[in-house]
Amino acid sequence: MGEGRRRLLDLALVTVAAVLVSAGLAATGVPSPALFGGLLAGLVRALAVPGAVVVPGAVAAGGQAVIGVAMGALVDVETLRAVAENWLPVLGVTVGTLLLSLGAGSLLRLNGGISPVTGAFSMIAGGASGIIAMARDLGADDRMVAVLQYLRVLVIVLLMPAVAVAAYGSSSGSVGPSPATDAAGWPAGLLFTAGCAVGGLLVGRLLRLPVAALLAPMIAAAVVDLTGVAGDLAVPDLAQSAAFLVIGLQVGVSFTRDSVRTIGRALPLALVLILALIVTSAGLGAVLSAATGASLLDGYLATTPGGLYAVLATATDLGADVTFVLAVQVLRLFAVLLSAPLVARWLRRRAAG
Repeated sequence: MGEGRRRLLDLALVTVAAVLVSAGLAATGVPSPALFGGLLAGLVRALAVPGAVVVPGAVAAGGQAVIGVAMGALVDVETLRAVAENWLPVLGVTVGTLLLSLGAGSLLRLNGGISPVTGAFSMIAGGASGIIAMARDLGADDRMVAVLQYLRVLVIVLLMPAVAVAAYGSSSGSVGPSPATDAAGWPAGLLFTAGCAVGGLLVGRLLRLPVAALLAPMIAAAVVDLTGVAGDLAVPDLAQSAAFLVIGLQVGVSFTRDSVRTIGRALPLALVLILALIVTSAGLGAVLSAATGASLLDGYLATTPGGLYAVLATATDLGADVTFVLAVQVLRLFAVLLSAPLVARWLRRRAAG
């Protein structure tokens, strides 16, 4: 068997394994099962079998583009209106959360062997899948970023409903539809995804945007969504899962035993920092509530540092103001992803100087 055919078969086998692991994780309710499944399957392959597996660059760029479109599609007129009505306190808590995240990233470097960009991106709150997708392009260790970002999301998903009920006196109702529901049908959603992804990629590379594969389609989808031309379109679930799987695989197959040991040493401190970030973000939520007149529950859910879809599902289930919560979360997501290239450049210059 030729070398090229052997590599193709190797990639096909690990992809099948990733799909099976993802299906199992989805059945148990793990957040972002496709990304996590790809990460686990790639990790096992990288550590158990000699020889490297490489996800083709064009496939990885396609995954980034689809994730970008999915995030851009979260923007709508109601979201912008909710932000505009309370723009100053919302902007304040968004900046506050980013600064807290960067501080946590700096503390994470106490473990040693962690670059400033890796520490910051591992702890930064919001847009976990987007941050993981762009981490490698911006000079971070995407393996550590992926593990710690999803450790944070998992902790939030496990704690958030219990905290909302115990601390804010909410009672559970019936969960509404997922934000990823394909209201207009998957064919139109697929056309919307392809158009924004391809168009965004072409314009982004023409303008030489940083991390153009993710940011340009995200901006394109947001613009199209705001014009109302696309109606209530979203990235089809299958396309979104495939994109997450690709990014997870790309990160997973790059693991080495040394990188696993480095991440293992960082986990105890990372968990402490994640819990501290959750608590301080809840404090910002109380400030947001006092400044805007929103309920304490709305403030808490709006500033929860990650797990966007889980936050929205919890907000719907508990009768919170979903539009307000979505507005604050989406603003932070855009602020994180759009500022990430600038933050990475600043941290690299600071380390070099």
